[in-house]
Amino acid sequence: MPELPEVETVKNTLKRLVLNKKIIDVDVWYTKIIEFPSSTEFIKKIKGQTINDIKRRGKWLVFELDDYFMLSHLRMEGKYFIKSAQDELNKHEHVVFKLDSGEELRYRDTRKFGRMLLIDKDELTDVKQIKELGLEPWDEALTSSYLLEKYKNKRLPIKTVILDQSIITGIGNIYADEILFLSRINPLKVTSKLTESDCANIIKYTKEVLEQAIELGGTTIRTYESSEGVHGRFQNNLLVHNHVGEKCPNCQNIIEKIVVGGRGTYYCKVCQK
Repeated sequence: MPELPEVETVKNTLKRLVLNKKIIDVDVWYTKIIEFPSSTEFIKKIKGQTINDIKRRGKWLVFELDDYFMLSHLRMEGKYFIKSAQDELNKHEHVVFKLDSGEELRYRDTRKFGRMLLIDKDELTDVKQIKELGLEPWDEALTSSYLLEKYKNKRLPIKTVILDQSIITGIGNIYADEILFLSRINPLKVTSKLTESDCANIIKYTKEVLEQAIELGGTTIRTYESSEGVHGRFQNNLLVHNHVGEKCPNCQNIIEKIVVGGRGTYYCKVCQK
């Protein structure tokens, strides 16, 4: 699943390609991707709207139009492609935005799990999907005190809680393993037992890991084809995730894989006692 760095990469790439272009028509070939309003209303309202900006909130892309915000979540396999109107439609391209430039912004999703919402501009902060999100990793309010307060009653393992989007938004499974490894925190440690120093390290390495991943285009997805190819290169910098059976880069102990909260989790039991 695309995590914050991948979504940020998609956002930055799309901004270079579609800003200030007008949507003159839309084809919706799989209506369940449109979560709100109905696909008929979605098409009716979005026609004639210009893409003025693209932002990110957590793992959501936020397209700022003239009168609305379009929220787009890529889920497992969602990708955007810029194509010519003459290009043959791929069977997995479920939503096609026809632009006044003659190009098409096509949403492709082999699993069909992605979702889009079109909401009035004054309703953004009231939409459940946005309202329930926690702090961004670079929010000044993200402090050790904030985490200690959020963590104090959590009896679950920290690996599970660090993925809770209502506390810190944008962290997914891959980056959680890297953050906990650098913080020297065992993924099974009960969250309520974390210290102020532990929380400070989580904040520090969350920022460092995500910033480096953004710089390298993320880890898990390929977003565009040919000359617009965006290949996540952070997988070359992963320290523990997906390195089961290999030597720890710190102590040379063998990296192990366990399951925590249903998630495959990679760690070094020596460095992360």
